[in-house]
Amino acid sequence: MLNISGLQEGVVLDHIQAGKSLDIYYHLGLDKLDCQVAIIKNARSNKMGRKDIIKVDGVIDNLDLDILGYIDHNITVNIIRDSRIVEKKALKLPKKITNVIQCKNPRCITSIEQELPHIFYLADPEKEIYRCMYCDEKYGKKKH
Repeated sequence: MLNISGLQEGVVLDHIQAGKSLDIYYHLGLDKLDCQVAIIKNARSNKMGRKDIIKVDGVIDNLDLDILGYIDHNITVNIIRDSRIVEKKALKLPKKITNVIQCKNPRCITSIEQELPHIFYLADPEKEIYRCMYCDEKYGKKKH
């Protein structure tokens, strides 16, 4: 049995779809933090069968919940203080995301003006469809 010790203070991202933890690790910029990060892949889960978990030791003030909500709004964000969960944050699909999706339309201004941010807005929450703010190009979330 693998044992990863509990956290005194930090964040635990739970109920991550199996195999998605490294995407989240890089999208959130956890590789740039100077703290301990534990990635647990393929943990057993009664609810999901298999899941990934990310534990971050230390306080993170700039955790981008919009990116997490876009990647998977079923992830549970647990805030740990004094070795106890003091807050659970629920995620939802963000209304707008910046520099997470790249617009693929060759006629979009973002392909010419390289420094422009790639901004997408949520056009259809039911189907999880986002559209480019500049050219209205449709981007559907891939179901894995």
